[in-house]
Amino acid sequence: MTKDELDKLCINTIRFLAVDAVEQAKSGHPGLPLGAAPMAYVLWSRFLRHDPRDARWWDRDRFVLSAGHGSALLYALLHLFGDLPLDELRRFRQWGSRTPGHPESHLTPGVEASTGPLGQGLSNAVGMAIGEAHLAARYNKPGHDIFSHRTFVLASDGDVMEGVAAEAASLAGHLRLGRLIVLYDSNNVTLSGTTSMTFTEDVGARFAAYGWHVDHVADGNDLGAIDRALRGAIDETARPSLIVVNTIIGYGAPTKSGTFEAHGSPLGPEETARTKKNLGWPAEPTFLVPPDATAHLRQSLDQAHAGAEAWRKRFAAYTREFPEPAAEIARRFEARLPDRWAGGLPVFAADEKGMATRKASEGVLQELARTVPELIGGSGDLDPSTFSWLKQSGDFEPEGTSPNGSQGTTGGGWSYAGRNLHFGVREHAMGSAVNGLAYHGGFIPFGATFLVFSDYMRPAIRLAALSRLHTIFVFTHDSIGLGEDGPTHQAVEQVAALRAIPDLLVIRPGDANETRLAWQIAIESRDRPAALVLTRQAVPTLDRARFADVEGVRRGAYVLDREPAGAPAPDVILIASGSELSLAVAAAERLRADGGRRVRVVSMPCWRLFEEQSKEYRDAVLPPSVKARVAVEAGASFGWERFVGDAGTVVGVDRFGASAPGPVVMREYGFTAEHVADAARGVIR
Repeated sequence: MTKDELDKLCINTIRFLAVDAVEQAKSGHPGLPLGAAPMAYVLWSRFLRHDPRDARWWDRDRFVLSAGHGSALLYALLHLFGDLPLDELRRFRQWGSRTPGHPESHLTPGVEASTGPLGQGLSNAVGMAIGEAHLAARYNKPGHDIFSHRTFVLASDGDVMEGVAAEAASLAGHLRLGRLIVLYDSNNVTLSGTTSMTFTEDVGARFAAYGWHVDHVADGNDLGAIDRALRGAIDETARPSLIVVNTIIGYGAPTKSGTFEAHGSPLGPEETARTKKNLGWPAEPTFLVPPDATAHLRQSLDQAHAGAEAWRKRFAAYTREFPEPAAEIARRFEARLPDRWAGGLPVFAADEKGMATRKASEGVLQELARTVPELIGGSGDLDPSTFSWLKQSGDFEPEGTSPNGSQGTTGGGWSYAGRNLHFGVREHAMGSAVNGLAYHGGFIPFGATFLVFSDYMRPAIRLAALSRLHTIFVFTHDSIGLGEDGPTHQAVEQVAALRAIPDLLVIRPGDANETRLAWQIAIESRDRPAALVLTRQAVPTLDRARFADVEGVRRGAYVLDREPAGAPAPDVILIASGSELSLAVAAAERLRADGGRRVRVVSMPCWRLFEEQSKEYRDAVLPPSVKARVAVEAGASFGWERFVGDAGTVVGVDRFGASAPGPVVMREYGFTAEHVADAARGVIR
């Protein structure tokens, strides 16, 4: 069999493994695999550095199927080039399989990112490319290129339409991420019709304007042209690359090729049979992998494994010469925190005036920057407001681009070794890029913005939780306490919306020391993301000699201030989070002063952590016998009923805010100690 015949055999094997999986499931997207299989084959067999025997090899190339609806293509590749059993393709989209309808990174070895929402995968890949550039700048030594991998993406028309991809591509061009290569499957068809209805721009020209190297392949079946384009992209190290590959969706299908009917539905038995005949493929058996294809692909696998083994030898030599950075690299990729990393975190003295929790966060971050080198992140052009910089840790920028001199904006210089990421006004891309850093491995990434803009980032936050990523989202300016900027910038419903996301830790600390614990929890939470919700305004730093130890934050809620020892159960329980915690403390003092009420104050910075505690602990904090309860939070009251019950009440915000100084807005909305005390008096029976 000639080389061309072997190539065709392997491509058709990929195509029809995908088509048969979709047909058996009676659900899925056959069009993309039929059209994009040639470019995927060239990439995986000739260029992609990977090792199926070690799917998490640190310097492997990353492949992201941003067009996640074409997941059957990826599963076919993972069977032929990896260790995904053929039975998993037979169970495509079925209960309990490792081949879900859209790829999930935590479920299927070899899947680098959970994709599906279009544009997210391409944007994740930008974060992955940032990760490679940073690790190379930090750890590579002369003669020892330990990190030199590339990030490859297969994207669709839908991906490049999405705004998040536009933001991410703009950022990648600015950062000159030359090891990022995107194969754009330009088939001019989306779910409901041809792109001519809605999408007639010159995508290549747009990406060129972003600062990308752009190439075109006129025929998606031209393996030589695809090969040359990929080689050109690899040779281009100063710019990310977009290769526009013109394909035919549903290639080979007699009646459905080139139409939207091939996009999101099975071809059907008759069309499938005719497509196989059209491309010279036997109708039976299904899920056919010819021995000649297996033998040919095995050569690629052996070469891939040999490349990985060569890297391991290089890393062993690096370890002998540079044992300390080698140990740090291993620790980072094994997700082990440094010894005594939290020992020097600041402990804040009691202070009635106090500080904003965003400012306390800044103090914590500076010590974390010193002890946790894998911590990296930034904000959506809001460093002076979110205080989310790592001072003296440098700015992640291409060498020689600083407009402000060699020290950059945070000190420490401008280079890929910098740990401060400047995302610009691109919150959508920021959320996806920090997820990409988490997918990459070796990082604890964070992204910061105002809480109200978490709405822009919600798809990325949701995917971080779904994918069990160790991503930290920092949200400041957390309520109507923001003040003069008014209701467009004052968060009201955002905390409730974030709490609705499964497996996301939403932590709203009540003072500076709770903020320190919030960061510790976020750093330690390896298998789920955290959202830290912080104030703009100053809040008192509570005297821990008088109040309960701050370690109670780890349990989500704890009794901060209780009724006298030995006294009967409290008359009322005040439950608060964030800036309203000190308000609850002040209200408790009023209630005790006017008739000796027995009052318990509970700090509840994290609902999810509290709900994960034992029933015994939860009942000890919120005794079921005490029905009189008041929850206090400067946000939507939605959800608090689970803690206050039918007999309790919530002092919350169930309308939009107003433009005025923060203290005025808070007072006018009822966030005063006396109003909270009145609410408590109203529920005491």
